Amino acid sequence: MLLLIVAILLLLRPPIPTGRPAPLEDPTPEPEPEVIQLVPSPAPAVHTSLWWNEQIAQRDLDLVQGMGFRWIKQIFPWREIETHVKGDYDWWRADRIVEDAEERGLFLLVRLDHQPFWSQADGGAIPLENAPPADFQDFEDFCFAVADRYRGRIQAYQVWNEPNLAREWGGQPPDPAEYTRLLAHCYRGIKNADPDAIVISAGPAPTGTGLPEAIPDEEFIRGMYEAGAAEYFDMLGVNAPGYAAPPQVSPEEAASTPAYGGHRWNAFRHVEDIRRVMVEYGDGHKQIAVLEMGWTTDPVHPAYSWFRVSEEQQAEYLAGAYWWARLNWQPWIGIMTTIYIPDPYWTPEDEEYWWSITLPVWPDTLVRPAYEALSGLPDWSGDFYESPAWRWSD
Repeated sequence: MLLLIVAILLLLRPPIPTGRPAPLEDPTPEPEPEVIQLVPSPAPAVHTSLWWNEQIAQRDLDLVQGMGFRWIKQIFPWREIETHVKGDYDWWRADRIVEDAEERGLFLLVRLDHQPFWSQADGGAIPLENAPPADFQDFEDFCFAVADRYRGRIQAYQVWNEPNLAREWGGQPPDPAEYTRLLAHCYRGIKNADPDAIVISAGPAPTGTGLPEAIPDEEFIRGMYEAGAAEYFDMLGVNAPGYAAPPQVSPEEAASTPAYGGHRWNAFRHVEDIRRVMVEYGDGHKQIAVLEMGWTTDPVHPAYSWFRVSEEQQAEYLAGAYWWARLNWQPWIGIMTTIYIPDPYWTPEDEEYWWSITLPVWPDTLVRPAYEALSGLPDWSGDFYESPAWRWSD
């Protein structure tokens, strides 16, 4: 493990300068905005799948605890809680997850999306996988109900997922202003129930595809800011898959290297582009939450296999991504979520299987090298969780 850490640090070090450095264009750059730290920088997290099988969920939570990670991200599907009719809630699975996380001292980031079919304009005649409701007040009421039930026990909420993609927006062309309206409704619901809860905007998918299928993530976030979204989140959510590039590769290098994909958004460090947008809109005092990050080993699906890496590279790159953030992105980087400890029912036919850091088997426990590498990361939180900066400190 020591050799892996040394290799990662060598990988991430800046190049040694040669010759006389070029003069700076701006000798007095603008100072960085003072950041309000809501969580340690970074705060490692892992995306879990605890909803369906209690036995496997217990095992997987123990795996998280064994990694030394303090945060889990878990989907609370709206349609599985308020399934049949508005106001009729079934909490037992959510209760179990919250209780099990508390018992292990784990913090919860809960994603809220996947509408109940009754909330659609057609009443669910054509069930949609993930679509905003016809009446956004229904979502606000649901967000309030969750935050009210788990006040002080769920620390953070992600509002929807990848709303810059039509497939995550009910098949409609994505619209940053409409997403901002949905975000505002959920924000009000959560804050009215639990003012201390951290609200995180959805991470847009990095993409270069345009309407009607998608909007590039940077353009979508600009559209959110133009629509007034800054009032309705405590952290800005981003997604940061590394594609084929190691974590230290800059967006410029990714854009100029066809093997990496040929676009700025093919770099893990595209997060830095989004950070500049935040600062441009006067929002640099907030942290960024990376809601999905990873490297796939997928040999099966052509849409992903072109940027697959080996399991050993997956391990090195994931650990390296956290080190890059620690060395270069403090204090503005917040929660950073690795995908996944997998759904127990995934198979190699599911593309998510190949991003995962453990294998979906039971009763055996099988982990990939990435799990071992992440288990070797230091605890960077220090005494943050005992300090007044942490909203839930005693």
